[in-house]
Amino acid sequence: MRPTAAHGARRRVVALPLAALLAVAGCAAPAAAPASSSGGTGAPPAASVRPDPADVPFLTAMVAHHDRTRVIAAAAAGRVTDAELRTLVAAVDATEADELATMRRWLAAATPSGDADGHASHHAHPGGSPTADPDLDRLRSAPADRFDAVLVAVLTAHQRRAAALARAHRPAAVGAEVRDLADRIERSRTAQIQLMSRLPAARSD
Repeated sequence: MRPTAAHGARRRVVALPLAALLAVAGCAAPAAAPASSSGGTGAPPAASVRPDPADVPFLTAMVAHHDRTRVIAAAAAGRVTDAELRTLVAAVDATEADELATMRRWLAAATPSGDADGHASHHAHPGGSPTADPDLDRLRSAPADRFDAVLVAVLTAHQRRAAALARAHRPAAVGAEVRDLADRIERSRTAQIQLMSRLPAARSD
């Protein structure tokens, strides 16, 4: 089917806020999700930060959540058909890889044992063996012609939880760096959700 003028205009409207999100997140919009959880440019060096004990539970929860985001991104690799969605997923993965590296440094500084995950569950590490997860199972079993729609639904719900967690902790955060991270997470995940709501796949699930 030949694209209509309206369809082309809609894609341009989506592309503009997507480019803005990538710029704010400090991502270069890679063509594929990075394999490493470090080496990006979105998060500032923070090796010297030692978070207050009151901020550790939030960071631990966010590490587990970010790990699961990267599992979702890995499951999407090679299967996404919409170009904007593919770019967004790659940018999300790159941004969260940077944030993960930062939070693990902070947690390692906060725990005597140097546990970078703050005793977080390891069930969601990319490449690992995640425990039962209905959303992830739904994504992995989605047929090719439904994959984008399922991915948008799963990732939207997942990022909504991240925004809610960050929003809840921000006023209670003790460390300024942790408060800034919570604010950044809330704003970026909210922007991601808004962008996904405008994609064709969001209207076909």
